[in-house]
Amino acid sequence: MDSLEIKLKEFIKHNHIPCEHFHFEQSCHSVKEAANAVNTQPTNLVKNVCLVGEKDKLIIAIVSGEERVSTTRVAKTLKLNSVRTATIEEILKLTGYPAGGVPSFGYNAIFIIDDQVMEKEHVYTGGGSENSLVKISPKEIQKQNNALIARIRK
Repeated sequence: MDSLEIKLKEFIKHNHIPCEHFHFEQSCHSVKEAANAVNTQPTNLVKNVCLVGEKDKLIIAIVSGEERVSTTRVAKTLKLNSVRTATIEEILKLTGYPAGGVPSFGYNAIFIIDDQVMEKEHVYTGGGSENSLVKISPKEIQKQNNALIARIRK
């Protein structure tokens, strides 16, 4: 287990977040790899799409593993002129986690969860590294982040 996974596990414990953290030998970087690791469908995973808004503010758009984020819908929801996808370097700098391992909580950002995700009892999200996942309820993700709920998928 790497130091970022340990950091996330300590955050979970300190904040009493009801979830499960899993570490795998294989990569969970892609939705397909992550689904295979936990033996589930890609629809039971979420992607934390890192976007940057005005004044370099981090926005996390959370969508089902098979969906894509509409940056137009995100910008409209937040009443912004535009948003853009964060670079690999910005993702690490702004979340503290590498692309492919970004969790749905545990750092400062504006969080928006696609309304379709909220229909799930639980989902798998990044666990701090490319080899880990967290099983958590979407309602808990919303609670931890005071997240907005909106249709943000394409």
